[in-house]
Amino acid sequence: MNTEIHHFTISGIKVEVVRKDIKNLHLGVYPPAGRVRVAAPLVVSDEAVRLAVIDKLGWIRRQKARFAEQPRQSQREMVNGESHYFLGRRYRLRVHEQAAPARVTLRGVASLDLFVRPGASVEQREAVLLRWHREQLKALIPPLLDKWQPVLGVAVADWGVKKMKTRWGSCNPASRRVWFNLELAKKPVQCLEYIVVHELLHLLERRHNERFAALMEVHVPQWRQYRATLNRAPLGHQEWDY
Repeated sequence: MNTEIHHFTISGIKVEVVRKDIKNLHLGVYPPAGRVRVAAPLVVSDEAVRLAVIDKLGWIRRQKARFAEQPRQSQREMVNGESHYFLGRRYRLRVHEQAAPARVTLRGVASLDLFVRPGASVEQREAVLLRWHREQLKALIPPLLDKWQPVLGVAVADWGVKKMKTRWGSCNPASRRVWFNLELAKKPVQCLEYIVVHELLHLLERRHNERFAALMEVHVPQWRQYRATLNRAPLGHQEWDY
């Protein structure tokens, strides 16, 4: 798909405009600093894009303020006593060095044991934990797909887990491929199920329109609550680059 990218500023807010061969204009505000991005059809004029942004200035400012107030995790040092999350619960990290394969285990409801080789670097320790998060998420997702695909009358051709900066999940209706954000391993399982249903529903309705919202209301009546939980969650420390 051909794209054209340019920027303009309205009321002190920088706006990125990405022109694509699409039918509808989409406006979004993204973490961590409230980047404003408009995906616009090639046939829509610059003036029409500006008017659309001006019409949403109040909403844009509220979204930017929310991101500014949202707590952020400090950069992970992977040391004893550091807080880490799994399925919405906070655990204290305990690092154990041993001459054996690296692994992660949970101890009770408060401790996360990380076993690594002696002298393992911060990056190596973090890689072990991320691999464990990925394994846990890949074990949690199939039962949810098995539960919801027959209910919704849809079937994915393929799915995967990857790190994503601005989305909890994504769906390509044409290929019927779904991606889930690795960060979901840290969130409550109800939030994971909400994202599974959300992405599967895009096989029935591509856009976030009234029909999509109505389908969410039928199948996950508390979906706005789960969305708010995800939006309130601490933003992970990352080197964000847009």
